[in-house]
Amino acid sequence: MKIAVVGTGYVGLVSGTCFAETGNKVTCIDIDQRKVDKLSSGKITIYEPGLEKIFLRNLNEGRLTFTTSLAEGIKDAAIIFLALPTPPGADGSADLKYVLGVAKDLGNILTDYKVIVDKSTVPVGTAAKVHAAIAANYKGEFDVVSNPEFLREGVAVEDFMKPDRVVIGVNSDRARQVMAELYAPYVRQGNPVIFMDEKSAELTKYAANSFLATKISFMNEIAQLCERLGADVDMVRKGMGSDNRIGKRFLFPGIGYGGNCFPKDVQALIKSSEEVGYDFQILKAVEDVNEAQKLHLLPKIKTYFNDDISGKHFALWGLAFKPNTDDIREAPALYIIDALVAAGATVTAYDPEAMPNVKAVVGDKIGFVENQYSCLDNADALIIATEWSEFRTPDFEIIESKLNAKVVFDGRNLFDKLQMKTLGYHYESVGRP
Repeated sequence: MKIAVVGTGYVGLVSGTCFAETGNKVTCIDIDQRKVDKLSSGKITIYEPGLEKIFLRNLNEGRLTFTTSLAEGIKDAAIIFLALPTPPGADGSADLKYVLGVAKDLGNILTDYKVIVDKSTVPVGTAAKVHAAIAANYKGEFDVVSNPEFLREGVAVEDFMKPDRVVIGVNSDRARQVMAELYAPYVRQGNPVIFMDEKSAELTKYAANSFLATKISFMNEIAQLCERLGADVDMVRKGMGSDNRIGKRFLFPGIGYGGNCFPKDVQALIKSSEEVGYDFQILKAVEDVNEAQKLHLLPKIKTYFNDDISGKHFALWGLAFKPNTDDIREAPALYIIDALVAAGATVTAYDPEAMPNVKAVVGDKIGFVENQYSCLDNADALIIATEWSEFRTPDFEIIESKLNAKVVFDGRNLFDKLQMKTLGYHYESVGRP
């Protein structure tokens, strides 16, 4: 098939590349000329494991191209994916100006039947708005489909190529056949393509992400209770997760969720509920718990230093909101940095991928180094904010030789607490005695 993808952000670039990987001819469209030039020259603009290899292969074989021209990009496409930003507004609602702006432009340039697909995470009713925006200027045949993405940063290529399920909201048999043909190569192992109405598809994405955010915040509250009762959240987690009604995933406590999807989608679903007169109380609590959890380590740190961290120097491992990505949106590390600096402390940080993005945000507020051990020089304590694999089995002798004292505050529960005690560390984690 010939496919156009409007938007070359995270979702657009992953989707376009993975569609090309199964033999489709894909044109990606973006208004940023510098970005288009960079991608066209083979320089990938995001970090995502496994993406660069297939990006370069499909670019070199001519199945993946880039342009700034919407008219040129969609001219021969049978399907047009809208993978555009839907940032939260001041009230938490999703801003649809980019999606509806492109829809309006499409109405002025369409000349034949095409399937327009909302790939962005959008509120219920967006498909109808996109249809109306196109139909205002184009009187020919077209269909609008909702096809939400379920990509996890860090494993997005695998998620796209072998999805647990594909959700498609459609009310046209013609569009349904087109979408079924498109996704057939990705579900050869029998995972379902679930067809439904557009509104249900739009809500499915918000419901899924909000439920996962709820699991995380619930476990973080259990961790808070464990700390007060002397219980071990790891044991509680294992006991809960062995119940197949609950499952093992998303039960790991820590210092809160971040990224683009969970915070934005929880806010948007709360706002959508308010707009129809419903008070989604659980999600409001989820959001409140998560905001507080991002700074869960700060009272522990201050207590250890007798409520005065002015002049103290901290090493910080991890800046991305999760491992295997350079995404720092709503990352707990940023909240920790702000709190430490505001209290008069200094920070040196290391992250395998996210340091350039953090530098662009915080400037010279903190220091950066090129490896995890240099980060420790003359630090009064080590703080762990992201669970990168390389942090899981460090050389504790090197850590001991570089830190001023053997003190670790672990926001991701990476280390065995008994091992840390044996090694003589003052070690504090989340929800473990």
